[in-house]
Amino acid sequence: MKIATYNVNGVNGHLPVLLRWLEETKPDVVCLQELKAPQEKFPLQAINDAGYNAIWHGQKSWNGVAILARGLEIKELRQGLPGDPEDIQSRYIEAVINDVVVGCLYLPNGNPAPGPKFDYKLDWFSRLASHATGLIASGLPVVLTGDYNVMPTELDVYKPERWLEDALFRPETRLAFKNLVEQGWTDALRKLYPDEVIYTFFDYFRNAYGRNAGLRIDHFLLSPSLEGRLLAAGVDHHVRGWEKTSDHCPVWIELGGK
Repeated sequence: MKIATYNVNGVNGHLPVLLRWLEETKPDVVCLQELKAPQEKFPLQAINDAGYNAIWHGQKSWNGVAILARGLEIKELRQGLPGDPEDIQSRYIEAVINDVVVGCLYLPNGNPAPGPKFDYKLDWFSRLASHATGLIASGLPVVLTGDYNVMPTELDVYKPERWLEDALFRPETRLAFKNLVEQGWTDALRKLYPDEVIYTFFDYFRNAYGRNAGLRIDHFLLSPSLEGRLLAAGVDHHVRGWEKTSDHCPVWIELGGK
């Protein structure tokens, strides 16, 4: 089963790129972030025409997450993380697909830091960690994937000295990610490529893509029962070079049978 994650940075504005990529790569499951569309504006017909079922949690102008599946049933489990009923930001959706629990997340950016946005980021991270503890304890095969807005190590960021005070690279953020992984999760890309420079995001400015000046902020975390099923993982860098594309690249893994 091939599972992909892609921060589309506007599902309607970048719909042609999304459809082109789906046709080219045909992943079985796709997690999308930053839909930037209210619930009623999700392009379901175009997604269906491309061969995919979909569930989504939209939000006007900002955020938004979705899970697509090609020829597979999607059993939605939840929208939003537990722990804060007042939180109205659309950043998490979870479903069962082909007996695998798939959590699609868009973790807050958190800038400027310090400040209220950074506090919200860390609080959201804490809620994610609490929910992830329960997922690990369930013993089920679980994939937690999406835009984490975290560069875990210096290997994951071009010129790390320039990012020391950024919310995506501050010690508190990196520690939160480290503590999450240490619950028993496997960072899929680092499992297969422990020492390679891998970037999943390239800013629109300063020719970042052309200079390979990027960040690795889109991650796949696998529960213990999936670690042994990991066959391959990669980043579709070339999609970042297409016209009118997202500033993120699609990232994917392949899982073998049980």
